[in-house]
Amino acid sequence: MIHATKAQIRKWLEALLHIHDSPHRTASAFALGVLIGFSPLLGLHTVLALGLAFLLRLNRVAVLLGAYANLPWIMAQYYALMTAVGAWALGTELPPGFYHSLRALTNLSVFGSEFWQRLASLLAPLLWPYIVGSTAGAAILAAVSYPVARTFVETGRRYVAHYHQSHVPRDEADGHHRGD
Repeated sequence: MIHATKAQIRKWLEALLHIHDSPHRTASAFALGVLIGFSPLLGLHTVLALGLAFLLRLNRVAVLLGAYANLPWIMAQYYALMTAVGAWALGTELPPGFYHSLRALTNLSVFGSEFWQRLASLLAPLLWPYIVGSTAGAAILAAVSYPVARTFVETGRRYVAHYHQSHVPRDEADGHHRGD
């Protein structure tokens, strides 16, 4: 799984280098995507990312790359941690017997209404901690992702330009074309 994550990140970073916007606009679009991707609005990330990219005239690819940075195998841990941070910040405590009630849900079918009713009543006290925690986490990650993405794009483009300059055939580098 870690190898798959590294490969995916490499592909995303490579895509960021080939966006024909300024490093500032590319990094801004990516950071906006990260803000959306780690926000509490699960299930709306793609729609929000595309809508805001169009509205703000940002590169859709960069915004989507940021939104999809919240990989499926880290989502549960991220939202659980950010809900705990939100609960701490708001002074919210778990209801008595929370873990026992959560474990008891495994005995019910997810296709039955009783499962969903119990789950909703069990998680209701955590709604505000979830919203506050994941919004704060998304804002922090977006703030960190902007300078990282900008530095990456600027450095990557300099590297690509240097690589292409050093690999141009001598005739073309002197302004002479073969066959002239």
